[in-house]
Amino acid sequence: MIAIIRKLKYTLLLFVIVFSFTLTAQTTDSQFSSELYPFVVDSIQITGNEITEPFIILRELNFKTGDTLTRSNAIYNRERVYSLGIFNQVYFNPIIIDSINILNIDVDESWYIYPIPFIDANESDLKKLSYGVYLRLKNFRGRNEDVMATFALGYDPSFSLSYYNPNLDYKNNLFFRTSFRYANITNKSRIAKELYGANFSQKSIGMSLLVGKRLDLFNRIYAVTSYSYIETPFYIPGVNASDNRIDNLLDVGIGYEHDTRDLAQFPKNGIFSSVSYNLRGLGIDGINYSVGRIDFREYRKFFYNLISKWRFSTRVTFGDNVPYYDCSIIGLDEKVRGHLTEKIEGKEFYFGSIELYYPIIEELNLDLTFLPIIPNQLLNYRIGFYTQLFAETALARFKDQPFALNRFNSGYGFGLTFLVLPYQILRVEVAFNEKFESQLVLDLGISF
Repeated sequence: MIAIIRKLKYTLLLFVIVFSFTLTAQTTDSQFSSELYPFVVDSIQITGNEITEPFIILRELNFKTGDTLTRSNAIYNRERVYSLGIFNQVYFNPIIIDSINILNIDVDESWYIYPIPFIDANESDLKKLSYGVYLRLKNFRGRNEDVMATFALGYDPSFSLSYYNPNLDYKNNLFFRTSFRYANITNKSRIAKELYGANFSQKSIGMSLLVGKRLDLFNRIYAVTSYSYIETPFYIPGVNASDNRIDNLLDVGIGYEHDTRDLAQFPKNGIFSSVSYNLRGLGIDGINYSVGRIDFREYRKFFYNLISKWRFSTRVTFGDNVPYYDCSIIGLDEKVRGHLTEKIEGKEFYFGSIELYYPIIEELNLDLTFLPIIPNQLLNYRIGFYTQLFAETALARFKDQPFALNRFNSGYGFGLTFLVLPYQILRVEVAFNEKFESQLVLDLGISF
């Protein structure tokens, strides 16, 4: 009976996807039908920003007064403003008053303070549930600053607090992030579990400080330092990085990011790439290893409204005394749909993914502000509805293991994506592994 229900569930999802291709998608182009484009911008006017400082919006634009704004560039810049994640709606309205070309950027600010209860299935396992409250203060002081706190109980109890300021020094384009975390984390390494003979938890207390510079509209560099106190109930070489059951782990690192994406929440065009390198331990208590990471993603329209995107990422650790809690693990750092509950660990991993998206509804403005009691900021949404096909593969390995194709975990499948921006994205997917065994994927946020 269960097998029949599962087959019916997958059949229904496939039917919805196939049927959706017969529907007419609404596009963002309808907002930009003005015959005034191309438009020489004599002045830029910001309206609707009751809290947000105007420079927060202006610094996202790739044009200035005196430039000619094309229709396609207006669409791109509207998406960049929306990527700030603090507006329900963003409108670009070219108008002419007394022979002066004015670009009016009208925004509808979202709700900025909210607690959200959550339940999280650790390692995609319903037997490993964490639950708690996520509290966020967005757009603090109207400068797009972010204050977040999380309190969780259950499988991995934890508390965290972080603060992000993208405009620490506006004139010099400096940004800043700091965080604190306390957690009692269940061991994620299969090898460490086998060495001890049973699973165990590690107490982790950490704090970090990051300072960076925005070089221009698309490029950023940063330096980060952090300290972690990691306490294990016992001492076993490899499970611990030092020669003690307590590791005092100092970290310093640098990084670079290049980001030309249009809409960060759901990109359709652009490139995101990042490179980072961290030194860990610095020889203190005999701990001395490093971690390098590369991530590259490209998004573009493939044909008509069909969106293609692909990604490659790798994480490599260098050194002989890398602790198992800092190994590169597929199933934690990166997950392959079709193998969500499986973990492969090593000193390095390689991950690749490719997807095709097609809009059923590309963009629809949902206005429920007529409802009583609830604040209007919580009643205005940007809705989207997409179907997708995907395929991905990954490998984690230690240095003495072969780099062989039959060691890769691969998956593929199809699904639906629901956008309720700027608040959340929901994905419902069916994934298959190499043996055509199916897996239902329910997840928040985009895959990449």
